[in-house]
Amino acid sequence: MYDAIVIGARCAGSPVGMLLARRGHRVLVVDRATFPSDTVSTHYIQQRGLARLAAWGLLDELVATGVPAIKHMTVSYRDIVIAGFADAINGIDVTYAPRRTVLDQILVNGARAAGAEVREGFAVRELIFEDGKVVGIRGAAADGEVREEHARIVIGADGRNSFVADAVGAQRYHEVPAECFVYYSYFSGLRTDFHSRIGVGEQIGIWPTHDDRTLVAVMRKAEAMPEFRADVEGNFHAIARAIVPEFAEELATHGKREDRFHPMRYPDNYYRQSYGPGWALVGDAGYHKDPLTGLGISDAFEYAQLLADRVHDGLSGDVPMADALAEYQRERDAKSHSSFEFTCSISTLELTPQLHAVFRALGGDARYAKDFFAMIGGGMTGEEFFAPERMAKLLGASA
Repeated sequence: MYDAIVIGARCAGSPVGMLLARRGHRVLVVDRATFPSDTVSTHYIQQRGLARLAAWGLLDELVATGVPAIKHMTVSYRDIVIAGFADAINGIDVTYAPRRTVLDQILVNGARAAGAEVREGFAVRELIFEDGKVVGIRGAAADGEVREEHARIVIGADGRNSFVADAVGAQRYHEVPAECFVYYSYFSGLRTDFHSRIGVGEQIGIWPTHDDRTLVAVMRKAEAMPEFRADVEGNFHAIARAIVPEFAEELATHGKREDRFHPMRYPDNYYRQSYGPGWALVGDAGYHKDPLTGLGISDAFEYAQLLADRVHDGLSGDVPMADALAEYQRERDAKSHSSFEFTCSISTLELTPQLHAVFRALGGDARYAKDFFAMIGGGMTGEEFFAPERMAKLLGASA
């Protein structure tokens, strides 16, 4: 009998398992994948996410893998360019965009080192219910042997197509339709910092990752996907030429594509009911938004910590588990609200008149641009950055 079973061992699942095990709980973490293995990802970890890794004692291990530090960011909307970087946040003055083959292995190792049992290559086939409460799982390893395990709580950290969410009938709320699709690949021969550049109905993202590779991603509106797929490479380079012609020239003359193009056709933005009798959801299983702002990994870390804290409260008997899990969902929704709304707004690739005015002002004021990057990095909330008095000063200074 385990205290907790976690289904999914990537950016949300392994941290939850690790944190609960560190508090003395008996934890099983399972994943159908084996590690190291890749997964579709934005790669990017903001300063707040890196601060979590530092607090968990895992950041130095990531840095030691040779992932390049990012110390300058350029964000643009058509002719408006905002460049700079945030001051240190919780002592972190850089950001990173690691390959998931590297990051996820570090997280899995962290869970094992904490004392959690981790079973790779284990596919969960069903949840076990007793009197309407989830009490365990039934699944099989690669050899086909069916095993049944029981726990006081089962946590779904199994992504946006969550098996756990489907099995318990977790309902979505606050849904916002997805706007775009993404294609990305890895190139050698390039030298660049972080770029997120929006043109007319399209976007390009550029940032360095492991092995002297640069991740280059392009985005267009969902209805353009059939046309794009007819000539992926040609359209990929066309977006680069339209938005950042100087980079497009470097990409064409010095860049060598080292991998296939990876498509991402994301589902709608949503929150899911993330707890019930004997179960909880974390990561994209419980809350998902468009990849444009690259917040997924940092959010997975932050809300993994929050869920682990609340589950510990329930397991220890300090708070009834149902109350502890309700508080987890309430806190998660409150803390993520502003970034969710900002992401849904900007991922249309069309700024509202209000946001357009803000971006225009930020492009001409380095002081407020630093605050903008602090909001992106997690050193300032959206409510703080967009506070009426701050916006009045910013827009007044640009008038």
